[in-house]
Amino acid sequence: MKPLLPIPWVPLLAAALAVAAWPAAAQDRIYRCGNEYTNQPKGRSDCKLVEGGNVTIVRGTAPAAAPAATAPAGTAPAARSGGASPASAPRVDNAEQRKRDADAKAILQQELRRAEAKQAELEKEYKGGEPDKIGGEARNHQKYLDRVAELKAAIERNQSDIEGIKRELGRLGP
Repeated sequence: MKPLLPIPWVPLLAAALAVAAWPAAAQDRIYRCGNEYTNQPKGRSDCKLVEGGNVTIVRGTAPAAAPAATAPAGTAPAARSGGASPASAPRVDNAEQRKRDADAKAILQQELRRAEAKQAELEKEYKGGEPDKIGGEARNHQKYLDRVAELKAAIERNQSDIEGIKRELGRLGP
């Protein structure tokens, strides 16, 4: 009578069991020492044992140091200090910058006119907190109250937009 499995299967089974148990044995005690995790605390007093599962650490990348560029003697102090823009940024001549500023100002003024017209329309519809009832609001008073609250919120949002546009126009100057 032949054995069902030949004898060489025993070492293979033992190797498979050893490989399966290896990750559990490889997990040493993990310590947290400040913001650092280690399995060798090396006598540090601020280390605490981490319990309750495996620890996975993903290392971040350090930001690249900016090259120290020297600015020419004739540049403005803000540009030399790095406050305005990086030295590698393309330079725009004054005429082009004035044109861009004028375009930005024209766009903001157009947005301001549009927002002020919308504000007037919203306030006309709001009628000081007592707008006309429309649709089924005569029978459903809560529906009317919800619409009044929405109108009031829209007026406040639009007023905030107007103030923001005016601030931006003030930054661009006269």
